[in-house]
Amino acid sequence: MRTTKGAARNKAKNRLFKKTKGYTGGRRRLLRSAKETLIRAGVFAFRDRRARKREFRKLWIIRLNAACRERGLRYSEFINGLKKAQIELDRKTLSEMAIADPAGFDAVVSKAREALAA
Repeated sequence: MRTTKGAARNKAKNRLFKKTKGYTGGRRRLLRSAKETLIRAGVFAFRDRRARKREFRKLWIIRLNAACRERGLRYSEFINGLKKAQIELDRKTLSEMAIADPAGFDAVVSKAREALAA
């Protein structure tokens, strides 16, 4: 008599159905639909982990540009001034500083401005 991998197959299916918890309709209940949906979800997750990094960088740059313009400097000039002044703060830190510590950010902007003038 032919075996059908009973226990191993059921365990694999249960693992798969556990991952599809929260999906609607056949995407949760039907094996083939559930597999396809999980593969697609994995692809989206992979793509969006990278996209998230781009989105946050864009947000920090927008915030920095706004903060710099309030102080009479463009973003590109500010970044150029930081490089010339050899200040190695990343955009995330600078963005947080512009929000939480305006006085500190003012000091950084003045250093960048001095480096540009020199």
